[in-house]
Amino acid sequence: MFFSCKKEGHKIDKETFITSITHAKGFDIKAYDGYSKLLITAPYPDAKEQFEYILLPKGNDVPTGVQGSSIIRTPIEKIVVTSTTHIPMLELLNEESSIVGFPNTTYISSEKTRALIEKGTIKELGKEETINTEILLDINPELVVGFSMSSNNKMFSTIEKAGIQVLLNGDWLEETPLGRVEWIKFFAALYNKETLADSIFTSIERDYEKAVMLAKGASNRPSVLSGVQFKDVWNLPAGESFVAQFLKDANTNYLWSDSKGKGSLSLSFESVFDKGQNAKLWIAPGHYSSYDQLQKMNQHYSKFDAFKTKNIYSFNSKKGSNGGVLYYELAPVQPHIVLKDIIKIAHPELLPNYTPYFLASLKE
Repeated sequence: MFFSCKKEGHKIDKETFITSITHAKGFDIKAYDGYSKLLITAPYPDAKEQFEYILLPKGNDVPTGVQGSSIIRTPIEKIVVTSTTHIPMLELLNEESSIVGFPNTTYISSEKTRALIEKGTIKELGKEETINTEILLDINPELVVGFSMSSNNKMFSTIEKAGIQVLLNGDWLEETPLGRVEWIKFFAALYNKETLADSIFTSIERDYEKAVMLAKGASNRPSVLSGVQFKDVWNLPAGESFVAQFLKDANTNYLWSDSKGKGSLSLSFESVFDKGQNAKLWIAPGHYSSYDQLQKMNQHYSKFDAFKTKNIYSFNSKKGSNGGVLYYELAPVQPHIVLKDIIKIAHPELLPNYTPYFLASLKE
């Protein structure tokens, strides 16, 4: 049995309650009498350590037994986040006004959050790798939510030495679309909004699973090619990645679904052409938006069947006012929309009246 928080759950033992983290593998939350414990189990790729934080409501005394622990007082009122994927989660929780700083605000597409940037309530902090610590100290956030490729992150160490707590968010490491969106519960715990997050997640999960069931009724499984060549390497989703999971859930035959790995595969053009030449669909061909661009970059792309039949589709067509691709910002919290987009392309008869939101055919 799983329960969202102690106010709603049944008591498991004398003091512990267990949260309803059902898909995400990178974090967990356990609620006790008067406080919660946040565990970050996958803070960066191949992490051998985990981080533990005590979430303690403001005004409450520090409980016996947790003195000396990393304590975060909730609800957070001033926060800095560092990825555009964090923005929609805070907006769903109605907490975007708590954001006081962001590195490279140009990339943010959300109209609500852009209005706060233009108003001056969200400060520009420079680049993700080199956050301006002077500005950061001036705005004095209670918390910085970051992401890292390894345990050795000098920038976050500098921030912590300055007395500002850092939380590493590993939503991008999740293997499934529902695992990624469930990190909304990570943010909700910082604002004492567990009930709202449970409701939002349950609604998304229900819509996603309905789409999966719909796709299972398809009479065929079109073969799918993905990615594009960069320099001498063709990058495409590995078989255990969340992108491959999307293609599986849409009931397609992703040609590299049996490959190992949770990130990308790096293959030669020849090996991809040999396996994917006759693929019916080509989804997510890098940053290209037209067949002309694709052919000018490499004339051999035109030899693929998907090119000849004009069955290449991109997630990059819909952009924000500053040119940011909406897919990268919104897709993590809208996996049900992404899945229906793919189903519409792969099995148009299943969604006759549906118009894809992110996915669009390349321009001819």
